[in-house]
Amino acid sequence: MKKNIQIFSILAFVILYCFNNQTFSQVNSNNVTDTNSSVLMVVENPPSFPGGDKARMDFLVKNLVYPKHAREVGIEGTVFITFVIEEDGSVSNIKILRGIGGGCDEEAVRVTKLMPKWIPAKQRGKNVRVQYNLPYKFTLSNKNKIKENKKGR
Repeated sequence: MKKNIQIFSILAFVILYCFNNQTFSQVNSNNVTDTNSSVLMVVENPPSFPGGDKARMDFLVKNLVYPKHAREVGIEGTVFITFVIEEDGSVSNIKILRGIGGGCDEEAVRVTKLMPKWIPAKQRGKNVRVQYNLPYKFTLSNKNKIKENKKGR
């Protein structure tokens, strides 16, 4: 069952990869005029996960666990998380832009906190802080839905 969830998660991440990470941008209200501490939305060289997109997908598949309650009641959907990638590549200021409940929101935040340091964004050759948005797709396989429906009858 965990294997099915992982397979569907991988497919969902590949589909969501088509989304530009700026689609669900949210302006950080704590920005200040000092360029050393402001959070940028668009940069010359965006941040990247160590090892690239495939490594990021592998990390998410390995660490993301479908919450038991969400599985039991059939909650599916996409949790949108936003966070800041700092000048040193660390992840901070994790927030839920849009959640689906059932423990999925908390799971997306938990996995985001586990991320290793990213390769930081650069603007004019200097590391800068940047806002990054990431969708987490939670999808149950049809086989799992059928099993859950039969248990309910």
